[in-house]
Amino acid sequence: MPRIIDVVSHVNVMDDELCYREPQAGAGDFRLGSQVIVQENQAAVFVRQGQVLDALGPGTHTLSTANLPILSSLVGLVTGGRNPFTAELYFVNLKDLPQVPWGTNPPIVLETPGKGVGVVLLITHGVIDIGIEDPIRFMKQYGVGKAIVRLDDIRERIQAMLLGELGTLLSSSGATSIMDANRLLSDLEGAALARLNEQFAAIGMRIKAFEAKPFTAKEVSTEELRNYVDFETWERIRRLEVADAAASNTGLGGGLAGAGVGLGVGQQIGAALNPEAAALQQQQQMMMMQMMQQMLQQQGPAPTGQAAPAVPQTPAEIRAYLDQLDAKLLAGQISEETHKKLYEKWEARLKELGE
Repeated sequence: MPRIIDVVSHVNVMDDELCYREPQAGAGDFRLGSQVIVQENQAAVFVRQGQVLDALGPGTHTLSTANLPILSSLVGLVTGGRNPFTAELYFVNLKDLPQVPWGTNPPIVLETPGKGVGVVLLITHGVIDIGIEDPIRFMKQYGVGKAIVRLDDIRERIQAMLLGELGTLLSSSGATSIMDANRLLSDLEGAALARLNEQFAAIGMRIKAFEAKPFTAKEVSTEELRNYVDFETWERIRRLEVADAAASNTGLGGGLAGAGVGLGVGQQIGAALNPEAAALQQQQQMMMMQMMQQMLQQQGPAPTGQAAPAVPQTPAEIRAYLDQLDAKLLAGQISEETHKKLYEKWEARLKELGE
């Protein structure tokens, strides 16, 4: 006959321990009248055939129908009221685990409309004090069937939930800058911590304290950015980069070539993932190339025996070119952003020439 467990306790709790099964090998044999000794900051949870049943708080408990109503009813059904009965007993650690490190891996994507490329990748790190609030709910999520659960066993889940909830809070707060995001961080370290705990309550845990360094922006290339944003956002950023490169080019011919190559790469990607967007982008490319070709042609023929200038050279040519930019803006042939960049560039060139 299996050995009956008359007295059971769990004293040597590790610092990062969340729950511990007695006996470690699996289910043990108990009987009404056995004693369970529960330490301060512990709960003892009985599990039978995978079903989480009764929980006992701190103190010395003699098992009876009074303190184990659910388990006792099941035991009666299974054993006909006879002892012993087989069950698993888990000691759940209710102490807070202090100074648990966390960090933004992956970064949090914050939309910043009208600023830069329209998104910024936020990074930070800090510590939290976390612990189990509801031992039965936690057991149902993570403990049943495991000899021991330690912090590292669920660290990734905690990290993912924390970052997901931070992202949701940032989005709902209307933050559109790193400064806005840092104000929210300060709030989370105070009264707004309850909002962060709403999701953790679903797994029977709580965050007692939250600390974070101020957000900073993670520097990544456009290709790396593709790992963090949706395709539509990434394509928009690509187009902005191409337009910026074209506007910064020292010659209209160079700008035309840059725009053609850049948009061509975007089209190849878009054609594979979004045919409709690729078709629209092709139209935009053709319009841009036609516009820039017209601008080259409107500079007029070069003197006999000389090659036509690729860019305006004299103050008169530059002023004529600026007039063309104004006309094209009014006609809707170029955007205000492109007009502004090109206008500022050539106005600066006029000043260099003493005009």
